[in-house]
Amino acid sequence: MRYSSVAAAVGLTLLTMSTSLHGQRADEQIDPRSLALLAQGRAAQAAGNLDGATDLIETALAVDPRNRAGFVTLGDVAQARGLPGKAIRLYREALLLEPNDRLALKGQGEALVMKGAVMQAKANLGKIRTLCGKAACPEGTALAAAITKGPPVQTAATTVVPGKIPDKPVTGKP
Repeated sequence: MRYSSVAAAVGLTLLTMSTSLHGQRADEQIDPRSLALLAQGRAAQAAGNLDGATDLIETALAVDPRNRAGFVTLGDVAQARGLPGKAIRLYREALLLEPNDRLALKGQGEALVMKGAVMQAKANLGKIRTLCGKAACPEGTALAAAITKGPPVQTAATTVVPGKIPDKPVTGKP
């Protein structure tokens, strides 16, 4: 009698787990509609239509949020728009789905360099080199080149008003 309630509880647990796992699709099976929208988004990106590409790829991700390539491509579009912070977040989403995605690691590393986080980009380069092994891979080469180039130099913007002479710098001499 003492074991029948425990056995019933274990039986119900196994039944619940098996039915919930049976209803899910495998991670490798991305919805074909999502893949078609992603292909259209990539075509729009190649044509230079970044707004259209963003809309199509976001729709692809709404159809199937497990579409890792969609996050990577959307990150590429964000970088093309000059939004490295958004790109980093999108590449992180792709890396949550597959931590060993070399394209996502490269894209995130390049976006990190754009933001000035070179040390974190070097960590991504180390992961890529570990994944590639002894063979040279294009993702590692591209990220190494971006790290060598370094973050973009930003200068202070000055406004010049026509007809007005700029103030003389203070030199400390009267």
